[in-house]
Amino acid sequence: MIEKITKPSVIESEGNKPKMIEEYFGRINSQTKEVSIAKMKSPGGWTEPGQTPEFNEYTIVLSGRLSVKTKEKRIEVDAGEAILVSAGEWVQYSTPDSGGAEYIAVCLPAFSPETVHRDE
Repeated sequence: MIEKITKPSVIESEGNKPKMIEEYFGRINSQTKEVSIAKMKSPGGWTEPGQTPEFNEYTIVLSGRLSVKTKEKRIEVDAGEAILVSAGEWVQYSTPDSGGAEYIAVCLPAFSPETVHRDE
């Protein structure tokens, strides 16, 4: 099977400010459960609730800086760098710098609201 994706689905984000999520592959745009691939653009000062997902999340920062907080430490991921957060790890993403960040997120298996387990 070959499937061309002509445009992503724009998905509403969680967090204190609007973040652009463009899903190319995943449960919404391609009805894919195995993997989700999305391009994110978050503004400066954005933060989302902490979460303990059931999926691995591979993130490549294209521009700006993504701040990744775990229970043990905070990791700054700059443009050209990447980070893997394993399933079951508590994590909180943010873009505290004024310029925000643009990045690609790949989730295995695909992201779903039921498996992300966001903090209340």
